[in-house]
Amino acid sequence: MGVATKRIGKRSRKDYVLEMDNDEMLNLWNHKFTQCFSSFGRPKRLFIILNPFGGKKCARKIFQNEVKPLLVAAGILYTLQETRYQLHAQEIAYKLDLLKYDGIVCISGDGILVEIVNGLLQREDWDTAIKVPLGIIPAGTGNGMAKSLLDAVGEKYSISNSVFSVIRGHKRSLDVTTVMQGVTKFFSVLMVTWGFIADVDIESEKYRWMGSARLDFYVLLRIMKLRRYHGRVQFVPAPGYEAFGEPLEHNRNGEVVSSTSAQSHGNDSPAEQGGYQGPSICSNSLEWRYLDGPFVNVWLNNVPWSGEDIMPAPEAKFSDGYLDVVITRDCPKSTMLSLMLKMNDGSHVKSPYVMYFKVKAFRLEPGQRVGNSKKGGIIDSDGEVLARGDGTHECHQRSGDLMTYGPPIEMFVDKGLATIFSPKQ
Repeated sequence: MGVATKRIGKRSRKDYVLEMDNDEMLNLWNHKFTQCFSSFGRPKRLFIILNPFGGKKCARKIFQNEVKPLLVAAGILYTLQETRYQLHAQEIAYKLDLLKYDGIVCISGDGILVEIVNGLLQREDWDTAIKVPLGIIPAGTGNGMAKSLLDAVGEKYSISNSVFSVIRGHKRSLDVTTVMQGVTKFFSVLMVTWGFIADVDIESEKYRWMGSARLDFYVLLRIMKLRRYHGRVQFVPAPGYEAFGEPLEHNRNGEVVSSTSAQSHGNDSPAEQGGYQGPSICSNSLEWRYLDGPFVNVWLNNVPWSGEDIMPAPEAKFSDGYLDVVITRDCPKSTMLSLMLKMNDGSHVKSPYVMYFKVKAFRLEPGQRVGNSKKGGIIDSDGEVLARGDGTHECHQRSGDLMTYGPPIEMFVDKGLATIFSPKQ
């Protein structure tokens, strides 16, 4: 039988052999063990989505060598499907017969997890579909969700620890952010970025063959030619963070006076299709505040880690109903390099160049690059380009992007909407 042992924070399989006097005793032991394991709420059948193209393209090897043996030892049945193209996982989750499975597990980076969430929330039965437990085995470039889940309970980041998290069946709630522009929606569970981090994340794609090292390499290139962007951010601060920004004015009817035309939630327009339409919130009833640019970086986080060694939001929680915002409005190049180096332990948030606070809702009004009014920026959510301006990386693909760069983009948090397999504290 397979037994999980813990050694310096890393779990591994260890086999023992128990010899019984007779078949009757053997059957009795098997029956008792089965009853015991079933009482833990462990999954019995999983649907596994594997992305063979993510990170260093090692997902197949990870499954064969590290995931499959543990699933077999645990007696968990599974159906495996590989993704073949972008948004394939989203299509799979949208069409999947969820009654056949106790959970959906992705062997990939964070992008496939996000596709699954979007596919589930686009279904007609989204309210039951989103309750299906999700799991992630890290096999991508960033792997921020897997790192956050393990680090939250003091476990070492490893593939085997992530697999055991799924096998044991413990679950936790996960916030989902609805990102909207008019009636267009995208559902995020990790982060939304604009400015420096988005530029690094998307423009470094040309160096994907380097694996996660591509991000470190491109950070240095981007710092050498540091960009700033005009724009404005508006937000509803969480309790205790009301001192950040300036209050937006209200007109005689009590409505927020904003430079945008997006004064209310997208639910005010009739739903044109099935699926989840986002939280029912009247944005005019909230106390909005604002900050004007220029900005070097705007970074909204749902979990502490965005990668294996990058922790932008040390105070972020999985299901507190808030986004953790990290904003840099101006910063010398040398200091920017220092801030990036400090992100491995979250100490960058103590810098006077960094604003760190929590919000219930957020509105982004992106502008053009300082010093070049013909070039815009990139808005990135969980590795997916939402919008890009003129003069950006592969800006000719804008017609295929989900949203338009320039008009305001709103974000509202649903507390604990999704469920994810998690190691038990």
